[in-house]
Amino acid sequence: MKIVVTVAAPVETVWDALRNKDKIRHWHGWEYEGGLDEEIDLIYFTEVTEDGTALRLGNGDEFVVEAVEGGSRVTLTRAPLGANPEWDAYYDDVTEGWITFLHQLRFAVERHPGDPRRTLFYSGTGAVSPIDELHIPAGDAFDLDLIGESVKCEVWYRSDHQLGLTIDAWGNGLLVLSHIPPGDQKPEGATMAILSVYGDTDRDELEARWRAWWTERYPQELKLPE
Repeated sequence: MKIVVTVAAPVETVWDALRNKDKIRHWHGWEYEGGLDEEIDLIYFTEVTEDGTALRLGNGDEFVVEAVEGGSRVTLTRAPLGANPEWDAYYDDVTEGWITFLHQLRFAVERHPGDPRRTLFYSGTGAVSPIDELHIPAGDAFDLDLIGESVKCEVWYRSDHQLGLTIDAWGNGLLVLSHIPPGDQKPEGATMAILSVYGDTDRDELEARWRAWWTERYPQELKLPE
């Protein structure tokens, strides 16, 4: 399984975003109590090997950064199923996470080089996608009433289960929405949102509005891999 993202920046810039702890905080995951710095240390600096601009993680996942026309191509090759039996049940969840994080890396490098971000994270179960609940229209750019806030959006990426939108009102921030409908592996479905905000955006006010909206629709939080 490969995940490929092309970033409009030189290889050395993208590689620095993968190897500089402060830069990794600008795109990997989200803030949480306990927390993000320890996760970064574990994933990117524990039992890893480097070879030029290739990085093999301790779980067997491997990044390769190479120059292409217009910038750099980042290829993440997932370790095969069975490499870590304790994690096999979460294999698809981890893959979805990497899709999110690589697009967050591209966003950080292209739109906010060197800028710190603040994040909000929500998860839950449910049959209805937040994309539908938020009445997000088709198209690549549009105006939207986003939980009581008038914003301008552009589609940053789409995948089978995810949608990334730039949000002008969040200091040119990023909203990632993810939904996996109920099925054999996820009987109750799986839904997540990550909000990345910049500058003087009022994070507390944003959190209050989103928390009220989210818990009304997705009251049961997901159990995430630890």
